Amino acid sequence: MKMIKTDKLTYEYIRRDDDGNVEGITTAVDNVSLDVDAGEFIAILGHNGSGKSTLAKHINAILNPTHGTVWVDGKDTSDEANLWDIRQTAGMVFQNPDNQIIGQVVEEDVGFGPENIGIPTRQIWERVEESLRAVGMYEYRKYSPNKLSGGQKQRVSIAGVLAMHPKCIVLDEPTAMLDPNGRKEVIRAVRALNDVEKITVVLITHYMEETIHADRVFVMDRGKIAMEGAPREVFSQVDKLKELRLDVPQVTLLAYELQKRGLQLPNGILTVQELTQELSRILAERERK
Repeated sequence: MKMIKTDKLTYEYIRRDDDGNVEGITTAVDNVSLDVDAGEFIAILGHNGSGKSTLAKHINAILNPTHGTVWVDGKDTSDEANLWDIRQTAGMVFQNPDNQIIGQVVEEDVGFGPENIGIPTRQIWERVEESLRAVGMYEYRKYSPNKLSGGQKQRVSIAGVLAMHPKCIVLDEPTAMLDPNGRKEVIRAVRALNDVEKITVVLITHYMEETIHADRVFVMDRGKIAMEGAPREVFSQVDKLKELRLDVPQVTLLAYELQKRGLQLPNGILTVQELTQELSRILAERERK
């Protein structure tokens, strides 16, 4: 079953002068069609201004298409009658956790969403515990969010969305404001939700290393999908990614440079462990000779 489907999605930002006259039109998303299966983990990459965040906002019906159609769990996002269901189906986590955390205590903040949709009190506390455990933050349930690190705050934000029991979570550059340890915490929590809870994940990011465990990667440029495929398939095309002004994971780039210097390495190495194994293999072969 398709959790997300877009058909020729186009979105235009219209600039107007003080009198309301159109001054210019910027096409942020240009004729994008994609399908995301239930339970899938996809990553959307692109440089600033590529359209990836604008695309993400359509999945939660924050924006509606200028042209084309978006369906979430089979519901058309442009139909206002579907808005409530769509926003319960697809939860959104933004870049700055401080913009989403409103409670004075962690467990109260996580319970805010379920309370707003009329969940009975006993079930709210069950959901709060379940969600905080899922992101590894249950022991901090009595803390003030102000006492938490950036990575911990973002995990609380994810728990708040998770407590709404969404089928899909859209994360719009959730680690952009975090240090490397905070980024690892958040991505680890997101992967667990996908692996264990089977929640569909859409991750918008410009950190290549965060995408290596995704099922598929989409690369956007100038509002269009420029590349699509499994992480290994996409990251093996180093020169094309450079043309799109994107980096590749550092270990992938290292393997690529070693390839150019004559080492017989496979394309698209994604982890240090993979590279170490391949280098050990090459060394062993040379020793046998």
